Amino acid sequence: MTLPEEKRDARLMRGMFGAIARRYDFVTRVFSYGMDPRWKRSGVERLALPENAAVLDLAAGTGDFSRLVLDRFPGAHAVAVDLTEPMLRLARRRGIRDVLCADATKLPLASGSFDCVFVGYGLRNFPDLAAALREIQRVTRPGGRLVTLDFFLPSNPLFRWGYLAYLYAQGAFWGLLLHGRARTYTYIPASLRGFVSINELSAMLARAGYHQIEARSFILGGIGLHSATRAAGVEAQHAVPAALQQN
Repeated sequence: MTLPEEKRDARLMRGMFGAIARRYDFVTRVFSYGMDPRWKRSGVERLALPENAAVLDLAAGTGDFSRLVLDRFPGAHAVAVDLTEPMLRLARRRGIRDVLCADATKLPLASGSFDCVFVGYGLRNFPDLAAALREIQRVTRPGGRLVTLDFFLPSNPLFRWGYLAYLYAQGAFWGLLLHGRARTYTYIPASLRGFVSINELSAMLARAGYHQIEARSFILGGIGLHSATRAAGVEAQHAVPAALQQN
């Protein structure tokens, strides 16, 4: 299946998300009927992290997951990684001290560095999902956790059609109103057409070395929240890389 042009070109992806950075949180709330904060909070509250846990917020956007983790686990150390500098500047304003602009498939981070990795609406945008999952698995310590939240295509054909039509109409409206370009947000339903299902992502996580996989669906399968545990193996580093600690 043909990928959206933005997904095939990192430069276009970076430009698109850079252009919408200031309005990203607003549009995310609109597309989720205002429930996005609740879903993310649910993903964080169900975790039991060790004291002084190191967490990675991948495809961090403005740092929602990082902020929730730091509020719930005051001793935690959060690192926000995104492909787009304007998003990371907004994350810094929210008090996220350590930010890094990097490609999710080539993370400049030590293996086994993190107790938990969060990905909010990012997996769908990675041009090579399998490679990104391998990197996520690599930087997570054995026994560490993964939490992801993303859009998915509902399994019911009728609702799937209605859901895509809703996303397209909302995207076109807000894209034209806020940016003068409908494509800015109609990219969302376009990106869904080549993405995996909720169950397929669970299977990919299992193949990538995760167990205790839990998938929760919202909006009749239009949104999925996954949590999983990286299988135990060899000992891995626990500390956040020193270079980031010096930021």
